[in-house]
Amino acid sequence: MWRNLRIALLLLVLAAVALQQWLERVHTQSWRETLWVGIYPLNADGSRAAHSYIEALSHKDLESIETFFVREAHRYGVRLDDPVHIELYPEGSELPPALAPDAGPLGIAWWSLKLRWYAAHASTVPGRVPSTIRMFVLYHDPATLDAAPDSHGLQKGLVGVVHAFAASELTGSNAIVIAHELLHTVGATDKYDLATDQPLYPGGYGDPGQQPLFPQLRAEIMAVRRALSPQESEMPRNLASEVVGPATALEIHWTHP
Repeated sequence: MWRNLRIALLLLVLAAVALQQWLERVHTQSWRETLWVGIYPLNADGSRAAHSYIEALSHKDLESIETFFVREAHRYGVRLDDPVHIELYPEGSELPPALAPDAGPLGIAWWSLKLRWYAAHASTVPGRVPSTIRMFVLYHDPATLDAAPDSHGLQKGLVGVVHAFAASELTGSNAIVIAHELLHTVGATDKYDLATDQPLYPGGYGDPGQQPLFPQLRAEIMAVRRALSPQESEMPRNLASEVVGPATALEIHWTHP
């Protein structure tokens, strides 16, 4: 009897979690209401450079993300005036759990659960409206780091972890990475070769019909980089040179089959 009761309770919990995830997906892909996106800055390396950058960080440094979503959503006929609202929250003190580079499927699943648990309490700010999507942005001193660690955006849990550089000249590229991971949380998939980081044709090209094809004038946001040739690409300086391609628009329900 007790065994059956435990199984029944477990099934109820799993059903409740599945229902919550389904409701979150419907809400974030309906585009009937503005999505409230919280940016939670963190000092990734404890450096003075990251501390100073976060202290000076303002909504102005992030508003290009809102502008990008307005421009691209309207291109696809989304009537919402403000598809995304970016809200900057105070600096946090606890870093999110790290994903081991060699983590297998079970390790990734366990990390995902820990991240969602972390997000549930780390995003609670007294006196502030809670955000629908939570983006934890870890700032690094670029003088001590050649390349930022991988960033992640999870649709399950509506949470992202972004590694960014604490330098004003890199604010534009930071915004690209934030927008990329934000789109992951609403259902978009990567459009680049995971082994080479090269944009995949045609979905990862800003304008796959461009003649001549190279160099591409724009980058597809889920490929991040702008293709210069079949083997070369570069990251634009800011979101002005990024677009949402048709495949991504379909994934996030800006368009329909």
